[in-house]
Amino acid sequence: MTFEYTDKQKELLKVLGSEATHCGARGGSRSGKTFAIVCAIIARALKAEKSRHAILRYRFNAVKTAIIHDTFPKAMEIRYPNIKYKIDKTTWFAEFEDNGAQIWFGGLDDKERTEKILGQEYATIFLNECSQIPWGSRSIAVTRLAQNVDARYSDGVRPLPLKMYYDYNPPSKAHWTYKLFEQKIDPDSNEQLGNPDNYKMIRLNPVDNMENLPEGYIDELQHMSSRNRKRFLDGDYAEATESALWTPESIDKSRTSEEYDLTRVVIAVDPSGADDDPDKNNDAIGIIITGMTQQGYAVVLADYTVKASPAVWGKIVGDQFDNYAANIVVGEVNYGGAMVEHVIQTARPGTPYKQVTASRGKHLRAEPIAALFETGKVKLSGRFPELEDEMCAMSTAGYTGARSPNRLDALVMSVTELFPSLTKKQKDKLKKPARRPYVRQAGTGWLAN
Repeated sequence: MTFEYTDKQKELLKVLGSEATHCGARGGSRSGKTFAIVCAIIARALKAEKSRHAILRYRFNAVKTAIIHDTFPKAMEIRYPNIKYKIDKTTWFAEFEDNGAQIWFGGLDDKERTEKILGQEYATIFLNECSQIPWGSRSIAVTRLAQNVDARYSDGVRPLPLKMYYDYNPPSKAHWTYKLFEQKIDPDSNEQLGNPDNYKMIRLNPVDNMENLPEGYIDELQHMSSRNRKRFLDGDYAEATESALWTPESIDKSRTSEEYDLTRVVIAVDPSGADDDPDKNNDAIGIIITGMTQQGYAVVLADYTVKASPAVWGKIVGDQFDNYAANIVVGEVNYGGAMVEHVIQTARPGTPYKQVTASRGKHLRAEPIAALFETGKVKLSGRFPELEDEMCAMSTAGYTGARSPNRLDALVMSVTELFPSLTKKQKDKLKKPARRPYVRQAGTGWLAN
């Protein structure tokens, strides 16, 4: 099987082989950046006997799915088909038979595994999808970039340079990656880096990897929301919303691919008065479905938000009530609550329904829900581009989006219904989680200190 790096991957490999210690690639999804970096790590491991290298992500499940079972074996098959290796499935590292070099795989969300991995020194550390990794975790990980090993080159033997690799889909400009690699400032002190040339980052986008993408993939990205197009297609940073309740990186951390059992399902409807007239610039009717799991957290299951007449969206709610075996439908009384109940009962007679009264502003109602996301009490079961846009546009000062946040309003209602015993004292506590060593909490993984 013949293989050729794309032109952009070749540029990336030059950056990875430069004198800079901290380097890598940012850009859109499926651009080939992770594959190229993994290949570079394998090449370094094969040059240096008994060397150790680490590939880390925020969650171990993500490393297992994306790297151990996908990118790493593909790289070995395509680039190094004759190299023998074995994977230790107890502590999760790959070891090459010829020279005993190891590549360790880890997630920063697991205390025991993190302590085991960071108890060793490495010649290479790769932070994969580091937009999800907190700066504090990165700063601790970099202290383990300290293994002193010799490598064999065509012109002789010399020490293997220490390398810290990074890749990510660009988050907002408030993230540490923007400060470190674009502004060249220290994220802690906000002072200019003393050695800016030691930090190099290039951009790779899906269009740079067209020959390896399935037909129609770029078209799918082009039809995403503007925020997600900018991030996953164009590879650009999003503008930072001051005091945002959610950020792209915090939303990414809340996604789950775990299996779960539901104990209660709620459908929330935020009405707008829209009808079937396509010429009218109506707001959409927010329809969000969430569920409470036996594992103790809530999960966002679906977004059926639609611009349609009451007859149409009423049928959607009724159908999904049955599809999801829902327990109740909730709707806001301030904006047509009685109308919502009438529409739902017409579409599906006997549907359990509850009116919700909004006594505070949108951002005040959203704050405790954002806190539940931060503490891992609410997770997303996939990607919800339009809903996520509205979440990122909600700040402590109010909503900054162009239209009414119907999806977000429905989300807030639905999650609030799943946490009926959430008192004001509990809400305030959620906003300020305690900071203790090795405690799993909002945005820190197990490396908090």
